[in-house]
Amino acid sequence: MNKPVSKKKKIIDDPQRVLTLANLISMLRASSAIPIIYTLNYPEWHWLTAIIILVAALSDSLDGYFARRAKEVTHLGMWLDPIADFVVITAIVLYLVILKMFPLWFFLFYIIRHIMVAAPAIYFVNHGMYILSANWWGKWATGITALTVFLHIFQFDAVWWLKPASLYSATVLAIVSWVIYYRDYYYVIINYRAKQTV
Repeated sequence: MNKPVSKKKKIIDDPQRVLTLANLISMLRASSAIPIIYTLNYPEWHWLTAIIILVAALSDSLDGYFARRAKEVTHLGMWLDPIADFVVITAIVLYLVILKMFPLWFFLFYIIRHIMVAAPAIYFVNHGMYILSANWWGKWATGITALTVFLHIFQFDAVWWLKPASLYSATVLAIVSWVIYYRDYYYVIINYRAKQTV
């Protein structure tokens, strides 16, 4: 007797694939910096600014969810996700720094941290050693950073302490994720050298 045909969705096992729903969401999140910065110039449109920020923050979870659910976790997606976060947050924070609404030190820290994480990852990819993927500490750091940006745009005097608390929490989480990335890089180098000696 023949087995019934499974109605499960076909597993897509193509890490080189480019056009996926998850990757599209990541690219849309990166481009959301443009309408956010534009609407910031008009106080009467700040309600729209808030909506776009919330949708962008929500999409940070959706792209990973859809990638895993549809079995479409790709090499490009592993890079697009953190790059999209970096682009949208950096653009908005820089704009706020120019308006003197955000501390310059965090912007510089954020840039340096991402360069220091990305540079070794690019080297490893070019040598076929390792493909970077976001860790959960970095995800939390991104989420809290997005909250910090939101709190610096919209002033909530009743909970004034939340703004500095989120800022320093985001910094600590970013540092922890940075250390974890470098721990992973260390093991990549150790494993690579071990294979070379075999």
